[in-house]
Amino acid sequence: MRIEVCPRFPLAQLPTPIEELKSLSRELGGPELLIKRDDQTGLALGGNKTRKLEFLLGQALEQGADTLVTAGAVQSNHCRQTAAAAARAGLCCELLLNGTKPELPNGNLLLDELLGARIHWVQPSKREAKLNEIPDQLRNEGSKPYIIPVGGSNGVGATGYVLAMMELAEQLNGMNRCVDHVVFASSSGGTQAGIVVGAKVTGFTGKLHGVSIDKDDSDGATYECELADIANETAKYIGFNAHFATQDFNVLYDYLGGGYGVVGDLECEVIRLLASREGIVFDPLLHRARDGSAG
Repeated sequence: MRIEVCPRFPLAQLPTPIEELKSLSRELGGPELLIKRDDQTGLALGGNKTRKLEFLLGQALEQGADTLVTAGAVQSNHCRQTAAAAARAGLCCELLLNGTKPELPNGNLLLDELLGARIHWVQPSKREAKLNEIPDQLRNEGSKPYIIPVGGSNGVGATGYVLAMMELAEQLNGMNRCVDHVVFASSSGGTQAGIVVGAKVTGFTGKLHGVSIDKDDSDGATYECELADIANETAKYIGFNAHFATQDFNVLYDYLGGGYGVVGDLECEVIRLLASREGIVFDPLLHRARDGSAG
């Protein structure tokens, strides 16, 4: 395996800590709960995309790129962290965001602007075409763009979560602890694909559960094929001799609620419960986003 020689640009504060959720576990009547704090990766308020961006940015710099181009929702964490990564590396950043420009930017959109990104507004149905069009324009202007897929989810980006599983295994071993289940959000696929590959690399025997945040079970077969494709691309990229198929991925589609970015009563209760029992805050709940803009 050649993961240690893959191009990488350091961005994250690693390893992220593992904490026990004793109060929450007690409130729920068990089971024993641990949390790996990937919200503390450090880049522009942190988040899971930082791990992916270390490898994506590494490849971009190796290729001589001077501009990062990516896309997402108005309040996309991925876009915010991509803008921050570009600023850290001295690159330009072009972001394609869904919808139309609001009168007053807030949340991640405000941070995108503070971080120096140039924003392009696009309807979701035209996003993929625009994601190809803008790099062509930049090349015509003499720039060298590097395109990052939505969520940083390809074999290069997912490599960050192969390393995350290796990190987790080392931490648990040092704590003399084991876990039976790992639960995480799943959307564009890179995090889940990387975790599954990393579990294979480390010999992890627990169950992996990706919780869908934007797809229902009608998308299941297609999405699980996408996950397998990303995992196989990742394995090839890092030189790991393994093949992955749809049955290697467990996706839970029963917790979608009102859909992507929609904060309903149950989501509010979860945010309040974790905050009040453990002092841990999920994505700041400044208002109830019911238009799909919270990413």
